[in-house]
Formats: sequence, C-alpha cells, structure tokens
Amino acid sequence: MESADSPIPCTPPLPETVLRGLASFNAGRYFEAHEYLETAWRAESRPIRELYQGILQVGVGYYHLQRGNLAGARKVFQRARLSLAKFGATACGIDIAGLLVDVDRVEDAMQDPDHLARRLEAGLLRPIRFVSG
Repeated sequence: MESADSPIPCTPPLPETVLRGLASFNAGRYFEAHEYLETAWRAESRPIRELYQGILQVGVGYYHLQRGNLAGARKVFQRARLSLAKFGATACGIDIAGLLVDVDRVEDAMQDPDHLARRLEAGLLRPIRFVSG
C-alpha cells in the first residue's frame, strides 16, 4: 500500500482507528473523525502520524466552517497543508492531491461568505477519495 509518490512510507494496514476516522470524515462527522484520528496520531511515533494529523486538520477546518468560524477554518487549513505537504499525490491509498484541491475549493468559496451556506448545502465538503495501486 506504500505509494511511490509518498516520501513517507505507509505500512499496511492502516490502524482501525484511522479507518474509523476516515469513515467518519466521509460521512460528514468531522468532530468524530477528529477524535479517531487524534487517537491514532497520539499512538503513532513514526512519520506517518503527519498524515493522520493533516487529515484531522482538514476535518477540523470543515467543522469550523460548518459553524461559521471562517478564521478558525483558514488557520487550520494552513496547518493541514503543512502536514500533508510531506506526502506525495497519494499516501496509504489516500488521494492527498485531491484532498488538497478540495481544501483550495473550500477556501475559494470562503471568499464569498454570503453564498457559503448555499455552497455547503450543495456538497462543497467532499469525502476523501482513495486510489488503488
């Protein structure tokens, strides 16, 4: 499951707490995703923990956004980019490049707060995508 793109190795399988965190993220339960991913991040000592942290931070940004805390969302998206920049386009079967494009789209939408609620309802916050290979 280690991607040739990622400079940080991923030893399969991902821990159950990470899988639950990803499932919660994809179901739009960002606070719950944070809890699972933070547990995995704290338990991990290898560099792969940065992946868990980066995804966790994107979820926290989405959570802030849903509650109208745009400044908090921007701040945590910036930290998420720093965490995820350590990986290539994919890591552990996760489409990191796609996730970062999604964050860019969300930040673009945040420039027009008057229409943000409508965009959120229309599916602005996308699930994490997985890649095979």
